[in-house]
Amino acid sequence: MSEPTNTDAMQALRESLILPDWPAPARVRAASTTRREGVSEPPCDSLNLGHGARDDREAVTENRRRLRGVLALPAEPAWIRQVHGDTVASAETVSDVHRPEADASVSRSPGLACVVMTADCLPVLLCDREGTVVAAAHAGWRGLARGILPATVAAMDRPPGHLMAWLGPAIGSKVYEVGPEVREHFLDQDRAHGNSFRPSPAGRWLADLYAIARRQLHGLGVTAVYGGEFCTYSDPDRFYSYRRDGSSGRMASLIWLAD
Repeated sequence: MSEPTNTDAMQALRESLILPDWPAPARVRAASTTRREGVSEPPCDSLNLGHGARDDREAVTENRRRLRGVLALPAEPAWIRQVHGDTVASAETVSDVHRPEADASVSRSPGLACVVMTADCLPVLLCDREGTVVAAAHAGWRGLARGILPATVAAMDRPPGHLMAWLGPAIGSKVYEVGPEVREHFLDQDRAHGNSFRPSPAGRWLADLYAIARRQLHGLGVTAVYGGEFCTYSDPDRFYSYRRDGSSGRMASLIWLAD
């Protein structure tokens, strides 16, 4: 295993994090990781945070330990078992012995971080303007189609106009090719989703996950939406991408309330 984390390694990891640029309350803390500054070997080099990837379990555990240290989290984040569904877990119920199948979690407890892992799917972080509740959602096209965002907003139990959202690193609209059945599914929900797809040179469709998520959030009444400027597929030095590499590590997006 690696040597104990030193100050330089911790600082490098801290500098590699993506911090949301949004007007969240001061007690709301959030971050997304990149693939940099961990201990995993190729093909999961180097900050892989997913035990499900083809990686050494001890390396993943060390990467998670380092991340928790850099973020100064007093408790282990609420790691859930993501299944591309619409179930929202209470972070307070998640533990090492109870990791529910869910694709979002909500927390009202200071220091307890909601977390989702991605490698092309869209991480959506949410909070209320008063700084009383936070949530993280795993929103690939299946999750978006099955209603993970409406379920998450409902679980936060706050007026949607009091919420804000940040869209983290996901695959971009210039490269995310899907079949016609994906487009038809969203059009059946809302014809305005047609603006989120354009024809691809291969005769399929290029999908804009960011645009779909914004449309859904706006429809729910969450109009303060930030982020969405990334492309995991197009930046292999910074991001994992399952679509690009076929097998990859996982990044994490976390949000929590400070004490």
